[in-house]
Amino acid sequence: MINPVVGVPDMTDSTASPGLPSRLLADPEMVAACAARDFALIFQLAKRKGGFHASRIARACDLTPSRVGEVMNGKPKITNITVIERIADGLRIPGHLLGLAARSWEVPAAPPAGQPAPIPRQATDSWFPESPPPGTGLDEILAIAAGTRVTPTVLRSLQSSIEDYWRRDDEHGGEALRPAVIGQLRYVKGILHDTAEPNFRRSLHGIAAELARLTGWTYFDARQYSTARGYFVESLRLAREIDDRPFVANVLACLSLQATYQDQAREAITLARAAQDSARLSGGTPRLMAMLSMREAFGHATEHDREATHLAINEALHQFERIDPTDDDPAWVQYFDRTKLTVDTGIALGQLGDAEAAEPLIAEALQGEAATNQRGRAFHTFWLARTQLQRHEVELACTTATEALNLAADVESPRVLAHLREFSELLHPYRSAPIASELVRRIGALATR
Repeated sequence: MINPVVGVPDMTDSTASPGLPSRLLADPEMVAACAARDFALIFQLAKRKGGFHASRIARACDLTPSRVGEVMNGKPKITNITVIERIADGLRIPGHLLGLAARSWEVPAAPPAGQPAPIPRQATDSWFPESPPPGTGLDEILAIAAGTRVTPTVLRSLQSSIEDYWRRDDEHGGEALRPAVIGQLRYVKGILHDTAEPNFRRSLHGIAAELARLTGWTYFDARQYSTARGYFVESLRLAREIDDRPFVANVLACLSLQATYQDQAREAITLARAAQDSARLSGGTPRLMAMLSMREAFGHATEHDREATHLAINEALHQFERIDPTDDDPAWVQYFDRTKLTVDTGIALGQLGDAEAAEPLIAEALQGEAATNQRGRAFHTFWLARTQLQRHEVELACTTATEALNLAADVESPRVLAHLREFSELLHPYRSAPIASELVRRIGALATR
């Protein structure tokens, strides 16, 4: 589903407000960009959604239009704190969004004597609806007034909700889940602010890190890579604050996988190796090390380095064989079982073009894969079809890709749709075959649905 506000500029008079509209400052994509200090995306969003063109940004921030244009194009990056503060003040971005102290203009002027101080609208936009929901009773009012008291039961409830979010993400995709996950992330960070007990704070940090990673994953699956990166970075920071090195490795692995999707092979390999280093420092379990080695293999396969890919795959297999049932694996890596190892090996080999070795591995994994993982089955079925097409088994490949298409129709995953569009392009030499032309038509219809 496409966010209906994306690409719609703010139509208010540009002279009405000295800075970005509060609606844009509350936009999750802008919040994530600010958290990552990704000024290329901040300026792009200011232009696309706020109507701030390069010359207006330049005037507001005391920069030259050419410098703004260069930043929008991704270079050079802005790291100088003085320039960052000028941008915050020029665009009226609250200090906390950029990791700065509150700006002087954030403090409202004193009201005339006898009048109550107004609450700045910007401070409430991202947290509260325009009007209270109906049916708010006395118990709810008292609970809000007292604040949330953190207990082991609260922590278990939050952790259970994360597990449920991941299950639903596998089954249906993350588009519909994202608002709830972002809302819960804000909620957890809010109660973290009010909690002093060290053990509870550590648990809340871990839960917030998981929610930020899940949010990043939903944006990654939606192919909104810049926003995904911002949430992954937020997750990384939260995990680092409690020195949770295995989870740091987990987030780095997510960033590595995203880099492979962006054809940034060197970055993918570097991130996977950094993840391995982080995991080793905390005695990473064999299952975790196997998963991280496979992420490195994906990076080498993207670079078409056959020798390095096979070395990384062999390391993943070696680590997997070392798994002991008594290992204290983190819950978030337990998905990496024998079936997942097999299908990932097949995908890496398929990326290298070794279809003869890849096809039976992917087919075997699909036989053992959970039927509830709709997106995973669609994704892996696409890869099976691709290896079959590499072997010139056109009719079989189209039949398999039709299965992937049927699965994709039931899950909201732009990432899977992108793979199917890629398959449609691979069918171009075979477009005269009726089965191929019909499949191309159906993929096009689904992609524009």
